[in-house]
Amino acid sequence: MMRHFFLFLTIVLNIIYPGQSQAQSSFPEDGQVYIKSIVPRVDILIHPDSLAWIYENVESDHEFRAVFVFDNGNVHDTIRDIGFRLRGNTSRVSQKKSFKVSFNTFIPGRKYSGVEKMNLNGEHNDPSVVRARLYWDILRKLAIAGPRANHVQVFINGNYYGLYANIEHIDEEFVEKYFGNKEGNLYKCLWPADLTYRGYDPDLYKFLAGDRRTYELKTNEEQDDYSDIAHFIDVLNNTPIAQLPCAIESVFNVQDYLKIAAIDVLTANWDGYIYNKNNFYLYHNTANGLFEYIPYDTDNTFGIDWFNIDWASRNIYAWEHPDESRPLFTRLLQVPEYKAQYTYYMKQVINNITSQLDWMDDLIALRDQLRPYVEVDPYYPLDYGYDVQSFNTSFVSGTGAHVPIGLQPFVQTRNMVAISQADNANAAPMIRYLSSNSPAPMQPMEIKVFAEDENLASVELLYRINNSGWQELLMFDNGLNGDVLAGDGVFSIVLPGMGSGNSIDYQVKATGDDGISSTKPCDPIHYIIPQYNPMKLYINEFMASNSSTISDEYGDYDDWIEIYNGSSTNLWLGDKYLSDNLASPTKWAFPDTTIGAGGFLIVWADGEPEQGPMHTTYKLSKDYEEIGIYNNEASGYALIDSVSYTSQSTDVSMGRVIDGAFEWKFYALPTPGSSNSLLGVHEISHRELRVWPNPVVDGNLYLEKSANFRIVDLTGKMLLRCRNCAEVDVSGFKSGLYILILDDGGVAKVVIR
Repeated sequence: MMRHFFLFLTIVLNIIYPGQSQAQSSFPEDGQVYIKSIVPRVDILIHPDSLAWIYENVESDHEFRAVFVFDNGNVHDTIRDIGFRLRGNTSRVSQKKSFKVSFNTFIPGRKYSGVEKMNLNGEHNDPSVVRARLYWDILRKLAIAGPRANHVQVFINGNYYGLYANIEHIDEEFVEKYFGNKEGNLYKCLWPADLTYRGYDPDLYKFLAGDRRTYELKTNEEQDDYSDIAHFIDVLNNTPIAQLPCAIESVFNVQDYLKIAAIDVLTANWDGYIYNKNNFYLYHNTANGLFEYIPYDTDNTFGIDWFNIDWASRNIYAWEHPDESRPLFTRLLQVPEYKAQYTYYMKQVINNITSQLDWMDDLIALRDQLRPYVEVDPYYPLDYGYDVQSFNTSFVSGTGAHVPIGLQPFVQTRNMVAISQADNANAAPMIRYLSSNSPAPMQPMEIKVFAEDENLASVELLYRINNSGWQELLMFDNGLNGDVLAGDGVFSIVLPGMGSGNSIDYQVKATGDDGISSTKPCDPIHYIIPQYNPMKLYINEFMASNSSTISDEYGDYDDWIEIYNGSSTNLWLGDKYLSDNLASPTKWAFPDTTIGAGGFLIVWADGEPEQGPMHTTYKLSKDYEEIGIYNNEASGYALIDSVSYTSQSTDVSMGRVIDGAFEWKFYALPTPGSSNSLLGVHEISHRELRVWPNPVVDGNLYLEKSANFRIVDLTGKMLLRCRNCAEVDVSGFKSGLYILILDDGGVAKVVIR
C-alpha cells in the first residue's frame, strides 16, 4: 500500500485501514447461543400429530411449524413459526435422533442471535457425547474456520429428549461470518466426494449419489455453474508435482488445508475426506479467489471405529484409504515443502493442545459438567445400551463394540505414535493471507501477510515500482510501522501513495533462523494505480452504528451510506454497484435511480432488501469494514471510489472533511443526505448541550436553563429562533434529525419522531 509519511496520515491510518486481512478468517464470539460455561435449555413446542409424522417418516426433510424457546439463565427468548425437522444420516433410524431448527423457513431472512439454523445432534454413536465438540474446539484454537459448538438440553412439548450437541450450521451466513463474503459457490461434499478428475466438462461434476449430488451446490443455485470446482479438480489432478505448488496455490488455500489434514489424522476423523471421501464443504472465497476447505460432521473421531482399524497407530503419512484415490491428500504430500509443513502442523497441534495438561483437565471438567444431563437422558441408553457408567468410562477406556478405546488413552497414544512417525525435516516458513487495500491515487498502500515458523527470523516485502529494480523492505508485527496488533503473526508495511498509472509488483519472503526461506506468491502480484474517480461519484459519509441519528421509512435506525455526485451532470446509478467487500464488487446493485448534479443519496446498509430499493443485502460492521462503488459489467466492474475503516462509535459518522475530498474525519453531528461542510456547524461544538426528552415523540423539548438558541435542519436552514427559552414546542416538526445551537456555542442533536 502507498503512504505519505506525513503526521496527519500517521494519525489517519488507524481510521482508514482495517486491522484484518480480507482473506484471513475471522471468528465470531460464542455469544449466548454457543455459551460453554453452562448447558442451555432448548424447548420445542410442536403439534403432537406433526411430531408423530416426523418420527414415522424419518427420511423426510419436510419442516413443520413450531415454537422455539431458548434459556441459558442469562437470556430467555421465544421464537414462533420456526421450521423443525429431522437431520443427519444414520441418526434418522436411531432411537436418539438429531434435529434441525430453521428460523428463516417461514419468515425469510430471519435469524436468531445471528444464525439462521441450528443443528441439534444426538451424538448417539459416541458414549462421551463430546468428540465432535472437541474437534471443533481444536480447529478454533488453531484459527481455522469451523462451526461453534456447545451442549444443550432439548425438551419437546415439555418432555426431556436428552443432551444434544449444538453445532453451528454451515451455509452462506457461516461463510460470510468467517470469510467476510458469501457470493462464492459453496459446495456440500458427501460420499463419494474423492475430488478425482472426471473430465473438462463442468457438468460431469454434477453426478448423483442416490438422490443428491455428490458435490451439491448450496449457493448460486440458479446459475448452477460448476466451472470453478471443475477447474480446481483439474489443477489438483493433472498438474505435474514439480509445478503443483504454484498451480494449486492459485486456486486453493493449501496452508489451511494442511493444518486441517493434520487435525483429521491426529483425531482419526476417518469419516471425512482422507479416508471416507465424505463430509466436507468447499467454498470459493471471493476475497482471495481460492477454495476453502471446511470439515463437517466430526463425531466419528478420537477412536470411534467400524472397520477394525487401529486409528491411534495408523501411519500419519499413509492415512488415506489404501485402495482408492485421494488426490487432495496424497498429491499434496508428494510435494516435499507441503509434507514438511503438514508435519510442522502435526507437531503444533500436539505440542500446543492435545498434550497439554490443561487440555486434559478441561476434558475432565467437561465430563463433570455434562454428567447430570446424561444421567437423566431417556434416549441415551436406547441405541447401544449405554448408561451413566458408560459415559464416565468412555473418557478413560473403551466401552466395547465400535468404541474400543477411551478418549484420554486414544489422545495419549496418538500423540506418542505421531511424534515417533514424524519426519525431522525443517519446514520452510508458512505464508498465508497476503492482501493489500488496492489504493486509489496518492493513497497509502498497506500490504499484510500472515507468516509463521518455529523460529521466524524475518519477513520482507520484495517489490518494484514501474518495472524498475527490485527492492526489499522489512515487514513488522510490532504494533507499529503500520502494523495493527503486535504478536498476532500478521506482518504489515505501508508504502507511500503514488499517482494514477504507476504500477507495483510485489511478493513476500519469510525466513527462519535456520536460513530456510519461502517466497509467495510464485508470480508477483501486479497492481496499477487507477485513475482517481473520473465520475466524481463518492462515498461521502457513512455510519456503521446508528441508534438515534436518522431512521429509515420504517422507523428503523439502520447503518447508512451517503453517496455524493460531485460532477456537474446527473448520473444514472442503475448499472453500478455498492459493496462492503472490495473483493466482491457486485454484492448489491443500485436500483434504477439517478443522482442529480451536486446531489446526495442515502443507502440503508441494513441487510433488509425486502424493505425497498435503497436497502442493501448487507449490514456494515462497527469494528472494521470496507465500502466500494463499482462501475458496470462492461467496465469489468471498475472501482469508482472506496473507503476502509476500523472501529466506529455509535451515532458518530465518518465523512470526508469537504464533500468529495481525500481526507476523512469523524462527525459527532452527522449530515446524512446533506453537505459535510454546512454552516461550520461541526466547528462550533464547544460543549455538548443536554436536552430532553431526546428523541422527542410529541410536544415540548426542554433545556437545562433558559437560553438564546436556534434549531436548524441538516441543510442548514433555520426553522426556529427562541430567546430566553428553557422549552420549545416541536410538535409541528417532521420526524428526523435536527441541530439545536445556543448563541454562546453549545450544541445538541435533537431527534424528533
